[in-house]
Amino acid sequence: MKRSPLLHAELSHVIASLGHGDMLVLGDAGLPIPDGPRRIDLAVARGVPRLDDVLQAVLSEMQVEGIVVADEALDDAKNPPGWYPQSLGIAPQTVPHEEFKRRTAKARAMVRTGECTPYANIILIAGVKF
Repeated sequence: MKRSPLLHAELSHVIASLGHGDMLVLGDAGLPIPDGPRRIDLAVARGVPRLDDVLQAVLSEMQVEGIVVADEALDDAKNPPGWYPQSLGIAPQTVPHEEFKRRTAKARAMVRTGECTPYANIILIAGVKF
């Protein structure tokens, strides 16, 4: 019996089908979504849901072995401090923003949140629970 928070049905299905090394992207409202990855739009209104809220729900179901963020996401001059979820316990791999966008094209799915914080985007790399 499932004992974790309820997720959007399409998102729950994607997480259940992830294999080791597959990527799931959680993005702000402005991140372009390339052709290829499955699109899941959760945005209801500006700021709803927040990226962190979606991330916490996803982490209740997904084993994560790596994360990737754009360099700018951790730059306090471009992004307010505090958006990045420190609770992951995994040091992020940082890449230039253009490289981040290229990597999103290889993701299994991209989740659009209502987040409006610049560069509030994260790639989660699926691990395996043993």
